[in-house]
Amino acid sequence: MFERPGHGERAILVQVGSRSRPPQDQLDEFSDLATSAGADVVGCVTGVRRVPDPRHFVGRGKLEELAASLREGEADLVLVNHSLSPSQERNLERELKCRVLDRTGLILDIFAQRARSHEGKLQVELAQLRHLSTRLVRGWTHLERQKGGIGLRGPGETQLETDRRLLGQRIKVLRERLDKVARQREQGRRTRMKAEMPTVSLVGYTNAGKSTLFNRMTSADAYAADQLFATLDPTLRRVDAGGGHGFVLADTVGFVRDLPHELVAAFRATLEETREASVLLHVVDATDPNRDERIEQVNAVLAEIGAADVPQIMVFNKIDASGDAPRVQPGGEGRVASVWVSAHSGEGIDVLLDSLDRFLRRDHRVGRIELANSEARFRAALYEAGAVSAERQSDTGGWHLDIDVSEKIWMQLCARIGIDPGRLVECSCSPHGRLLESRSVA
Repeated sequence: MFERPGHGERAILVQVGSRSRPPQDQLDEFSDLATSAGADVVGCVTGVRRVPDPRHFVGRGKLEELAASLREGEADLVLVNHSLSPSQERNLERELKCRVLDRTGLILDIFAQRARSHEGKLQVELAQLRHLSTRLVRGWTHLERQKGGIGLRGPGETQLETDRRLLGQRIKVLRERLDKVARQREQGRRTRMKAEMPTVSLVGYTNAGKSTLFNRMTSADAYAADQLFATLDPTLRRVDAGGGHGFVLADTVGFVRDLPHELVAAFRATLEETREASVLLHVVDATDPNRDERIEQVNAVLAEIGAADVPQIMVFNKIDASGDAPRVQPGGEGRVASVWVSAHSGEGIDVLLDSLDRFLRRDHRVGRIELANSEARFRAALYEAGAVSAERQSDTGGWHLDIDVSEKIWMQLCARIGIDPGRLVECSCSPHGRLLESRSVA
């Protein structure tokens, strides 16, 4: 038994393929993850093994190679691009005399560094404790046995049992706090639904440019950087367009290959914004040669959280680097399938907003109605609902109103005032203005 090291910055990466050597893009991504966590990568050990070794994950020969790489690079940390069992992690640390972290532990560490909001910190701590609860297996010397000697004998509970009990209590407290946060989010979501305010959620692989696109669409200042998991905490902004129309835009955490189940479970309350969204903007890095694979991995996570059936608009970002031109690719039933934009330069953003506006207003009634001066009550109700986009005085002293309103609200207004819904003459009216204001929402 040994004391587990409490530090480690110089790292050796380990990845083993099952039938062939791991592809370079997976190694590059894992190296980026290690760098995002603050590690200094000084070496990489790869290999091929049909079945992982039950004790050390790697074979004896690869274990010796790994020990030699640690000495040569003066490294004090081993990062394994796989999920290790608690016993494999413990046995590797015992053999190598250094800290060993698997892929799940590394991502959890990155999330712990990036969490800023109260909810984000609670979610990360819950995920860490769930992960740690499976690893309280003789990992530290103080868990070996009960204390002995006169005056040192405890109540009969081992340190391991004490730690497990304390972990269980803390996990229970965190779940209760997150349940409270989830209820608050649900209340805000119901308020937006009652006000007919649609929600648009940005999803995509990490570092695809979601936060930059969010800032471009809302004039916000959310943190954005060229690194994995630059943004962790969810951010929501209300985007107001002309005529009283608008939507709530939500920036969520980026996905990654083999996203730890602990994180998916812990962030389920936050990801509710994705599941309950009116439409998802699936942001894809247009310069990524593996973008089709990235799309499949994001869709797999969306299916896991119950958001597979939410409509999507693919947004191929970074066309300023790929050399593509802004364009729209139509889909079935008159819908937009994909839009090509640059969040960095702003190219194609107007096209994206137009496409999004058409989607969100696909069930709207757009047309003109003539009201007599005795129908001022109906005119006031239309303005109150934000349904009037333009108005002109009629020759008889009444009004000609350009209307843009959802079918549901239009029928409710007509029923309440006693107006025939067929009086609205459908036509193509002047489009609304774009992006007048953005502000925070709960």
